[in-house]
Amino acid sequence: MDRHTSHPTSPAVLSAPLCPRPAPPSAADLAILAELERKVLWLASWMIHNANHLRPSTDGLKVGGHQASSASLAAIMSALYFHVLRPEDRVAVKPHASPIFHAIQYLFGRQTRERLENFRGFKGAQSYPSRTKDADDVDFSTGSVGLGVAQTLFASLAQDYVHAHGLAGDRPKGRMIALVGDAELDEGNVFEALLEGWKHEVRNTWWIIDYNRQSLDGVVREGLYERFTGIFEAMGWQVVVLKYGTLQQAAFAEPGGAALKSWIDTCPNAEYSALTFQGGAAWRKRLMDDLGDQGEVSALIARRSDAELSALMTNLGGHDIAALIAAFDAIDHDRPVAFLCYTVKGFGLPLAGHKDNHAGLMTPAQMEALRAAMGVGEGREWEPFEGLNRPASELAAFLARVPFAQGGPRRFTDPALAVPPLAPPPNPVISTQAGFGLILQDLAKGESALSDRIVTTSPDVTVSTNLGPWVNRRGLFAHAALADVFKRERIPSTFAWEFSPKGQHLELGIAEMNLFLTLSAFGLSHSLFGARLVPVGTLYDPFICRGLDALNYACYQDARFILVATPSGITLAPEGGAHQSISTPLIGMAQDGLAAFEPAFVDELAVLMEFAFDYVQRDGEGVGDERNWLRDETGGSVYFRLSTRPLEQPKRVLSAAQKRGIVDGAYWLREPGPNCEVVVAVQGAVTPEAIAAVALIAEDRRDVGLLAVTSADRLNAGWTAAARARERGFAGATSHVERLLEPLPRHCGIVSVIDGHPATLGWLGAVAGHRLRALGVEHFGQTGTLSDLYAHYGLDTAAIVAAAQAISPGRPLRHLKAV
Repeated sequence: MDRHTSHPTSPAVLSAPLCPRPAPPSAADLAILAELERKVLWLASWMIHNANHLRPSTDGLKVGGHQASSASLAAIMSALYFHVLRPEDRVAVKPHASPIFHAIQYLFGRQTRERLENFRGFKGAQSYPSRTKDADDVDFSTGSVGLGVAQTLFASLAQDYVHAHGLAGDRPKGRMIALVGDAELDEGNVFEALLEGWKHEVRNTWWIIDYNRQSLDGVVREGLYERFTGIFEAMGWQVVVLKYGTLQQAAFAEPGGAALKSWIDTCPNAEYSALTFQGGAAWRKRLMDDLGDQGEVSALIARRSDAELSALMTNLGGHDIAALIAAFDAIDHDRPVAFLCYTVKGFGLPLAGHKDNHAGLMTPAQMEALRAAMGVGEGREWEPFEGLNRPASELAAFLARVPFAQGGPRRFTDPALAVPPLAPPPNPVISTQAGFGLILQDLAKGESALSDRIVTTSPDVTVSTNLGPWVNRRGLFAHAALADVFKRERIPSTFAWEFSPKGQHLELGIAEMNLFLTLSAFGLSHSLFGARLVPVGTLYDPFICRGLDALNYACYQDARFILVATPSGITLAPEGGAHQSISTPLIGMAQDGLAAFEPAFVDELAVLMEFAFDYVQRDGEGVGDERNWLRDETGGSVYFRLSTRPLEQPKRVLSAAQKRGIVDGAYWLREPGPNCEVVVAVQGAVTPEAIAAVALIAEDRRDVGLLAVTSADRLNAGWTAAARARERGFAGATSHVERLLEPLPRHCGIVSVIDGHPATLGWLGAVAGHRLRALGVEHFGQTGTLSDLYAHYGLDTAAIVAAAQAISPGRPLRHLKAV
């Protein structure tokens, strides 16, 4: 195995504030902990066996990855939950350790037998821990590897923010803990987060690495341990290595122990794994072959039976409750710590150490052997204390007094904040991006509970996404005050940015994964820390794709935030294709938990921002609103796709009906007549071309209408929801888009236009059976003027008129060749 060398603790760690040390467990408590670990391993193994052998799925899928991966964490998680954790601590559980997690929650009475029996089934305990799908006490969802790891780092920053702003009340700070698979550290987002954590002086963060030296497809490279250690220490973390269990440490103290330790340190990972799988006789032969007759070490080996020798050689630090607790309890500071825990994948099971064990499953015969070894009677597999040596009353009393079990529910709430009326800026010509900045600036000037709870963040594009004025007034967040040097030296600057614990903007480096994980962490603050924050994150629209996995993860956790993506489409023409987005409207439509909007005018944006600040705070239950058939009571996050293109603003006062239509997804900018032959449906910055085209089309086609679409996402979701409602017996269910298009005659044609993929609006023709021509962008952009690109990609006025000619019968449109 990897050679263990000592690594000094950094001065930053030594000088960190001290935390009170917990009382060490008594010998009796250690014995109870060892028993509970056995029970946890049994329950997790039985859960998987039940799902695969006793309740096999019709699709034939297996969950073998849980069998070995979960077993390696039984001791670590037992030490944490039954001794180390306090109620304020939060844990991101390694995805494949979910059976261990559910078993522990079952022993605490926070999980039901019915859900364990239905593990991996519909409404059962989830294959991967989920905040939204599981019934037990999941802090952070996991699944896509690496994201739950980094989430804990940003949750720690969110906790610091809450405390620095005086929002935590009397709640103490907790540790944000990730249980990490060593293969998860192949994920680049983990190291992006590490660097961001260093910049923001992350605290109270523990990453406990399950160093079993196996990935899905094999055994990891030699020497990886030293690489991990070097990276963490360079980022200011303390690294604690748990390589040897108490049995090994005792053996090393015997005569010949030094030679045995040296052999362990130099044995290649793959060979160590293979010997673990083969067992005691193989260990004995290999040790004697390598060490020969060396007297003391040979006697050390000879004194142990094959079973005892196997137990000694697999007694790694990550499986030894006493060693784990000693290491965890020794941390007396709030600096970040990486625990590198050597383990055996599948420890305690017959498939331990085999390189193929990720997909391996115990056979019924092997399960019966495990049952016998655990002392579990047939028919009593789910009994919490079956097979344990101590009385059930003693074990129950122990569980009731562990620190983690104290304090009641660990999910908090915080009342919703009132949203003040938001007025659009009066500028006659302005872009939606600039309008967003000015609306936020007005909020920054005012004194409201909402403005005090808004926290903005951006991956190094704060200024270019119009957050600068907000930051000027509200400042940047940091643990310690830092003056603006330019201001101090009286050098003129547009931006007076000062860092302080009271700042409300978190400046990030250029890593969109970190942006979305930050939004996820701050967007769960009301639940994790009892203080509602309203995070607003900005980035360039095309770079949503760079952080899409983390965005999906944030929505899956039901985090609440507002995402402002700008510039969008090909409107930033001189920048070329690299800064132009095509597919993002489809992402907005497809992403669950995210309501996507693309307004054209800033008065629409003001209405939508007012809605968004309220929507992200909703957490009600109930059926869909019969006005739009969307489940608005439950709330969610919001995505604004904005533009840098300045548009002439309409001079109007929006009616209540128009505002309602803007929120629901569309309203008539030009009402169609009873004999309408053409409707142009337009979303976003290409609206001026649509307005001009409608004026020309109307000279040769009757009752032409112009539909201003503010959210293809909301329109489509309402339409499909109403259809489902009708299929389930609600005959009168009608969506907003159906009511908008219902008056149109069947011969009417629709031209849809968007600076994005045409499929975004291409479904509109299916609502009421109208012919439709969808205009948009399907290929990578390029540099050029906006007029050149719109003409090239078929978004200009001439293209709209030509599309109208194609789908509406009648005489040729007279202006077709003139535009």
